[in-house]
Amino acid sequence: MGDVSRRRFLQYSGASALAAMTTNLTMQDVARAASASPLPLGTPILVVVTLYGGNDGLNTVVPYADPIYSSSRPGISLSDAQVIPLARGLALNSSMTGFKSLWDQNRLAIVLGASYPQPNHSHFTSMAIWQTASPNKQISSGWIGRWLDGQPRDPMRAIGMGSVLTPLLAGEHRVASMLPLGGLVVPTGTLATQTQQLAMVSPTDSVLAADASASIGDFYQVAATVQPVLKSQAPNAPNALAQQLDVVANLIAANVPTRVWSVTLGGFDTHADELRAQSQLVGSVSDAVTNFLTKMDATARARDVVVLVYSEFGRRVQANASLGTDHGTSGPVFIAGHRVAGGFYGEQPSLSQLVSGDLAVTSDFRDVYASMLQDVLGTDATQIMPGWTTKLNLITP
Repeated sequence: MGDVSRRRFLQYSGASALAAMTTNLTMQDVARAASASPLPLGTPILVVVTLYGGNDGLNTVVPYADPIYSSSRPGISLSDAQVIPLARGLALNSSMTGFKSLWDQNRLAIVLGASYPQPNHSHFTSMAIWQTASPNKQISSGWIGRWLDGQPRDPMRAIGMGSVLTPLLAGEHRVASMLPLGGLVVPTGTLATQTQQLAMVSPTDSVLAADASASIGDFYQVAATVQPVLKSQAPNAPNALAQQLDVVANLIAANVPTRVWSVTLGGFDTHADELRAQSQLVGSVSDAVTNFLTKMDATARARDVVVLVYSEFGRRVQANASLGTDHGTSGPVFIAGHRVAGGFYGEQPSLSQLVSGDLAVTSDFRDVYASMLQDVLGTDATQIMPGWTTKLNLITP
């Protein structure tokens, strides 16, 4: 960095750079309150799992008893031997043994046919709609971000695993922190000394400059707390979701004062050779979520945690010529945890009454979000999704 004063650094950086720096430092700022202000036991925690690419709901929650299912998907439909029956003629992909165990314990809710009116087939547009919870109007803030806007400023309140802030976690005035896997890079030597000087807040600083300085100080105070957890968690694609949830489990068990965690898994855009790849993917989701909840069972947080799993859309009913499926519309959403009222919610879309070749929408995802907001985060859902007044009763007291 050279011989740089804190004042000169702040002057040269400019307002936009300071804003970006605040976001970056908030990513490292993630654990600053881990030991200073532990989350009280009994405080509900939401873990949001985003599956990127458009998960094929028909090969996840499988209408195996419907002959139209197998006739529509030659080469990629699951046989009776490749599914785990549940009820209503529906079954789980046989790779999802973990979710079956949660189902048997009444700890897994499956919302059928979830999407929004007039679904969009674009990955970008549809994911933006799911993350902003705004199907009818393009907005720039996510539903968790807007929840953050109504909370006191605290970089620990919501944390995303990884290095890229998603729309889900960005509000108008607040953003979640991001926690990169693989450890935090902490300056050493002369650079460390000079960087730490930047953390000295001056009474004449603007609010933005003071926030930037405070973020640096926060980072140095708590980096040592988080690094031991993260250094052993280098990203590995086949186990990416499990690794993220392992970190989340460790930090929840350590009473980190975070109410919302966000983790992700990609690879669900199965246009070709779907059968093997998609089964492996949904199996990894099932295993990772189940193992995470099992770890929570060994802590005092077992009843505090609720897991929400969703993707931006399902797939077309008909298989394509490449033994895959193309972008579709509705699909299942999963909610898991001790406080979850397990079972099916909504109706499975009919395979004989398609909408332009796609599954109908039988559940609006905003009903799921309203339940998460009201019954997990203790927030009036209409404050986050104006005008939306209905919800599903997914969570028990």
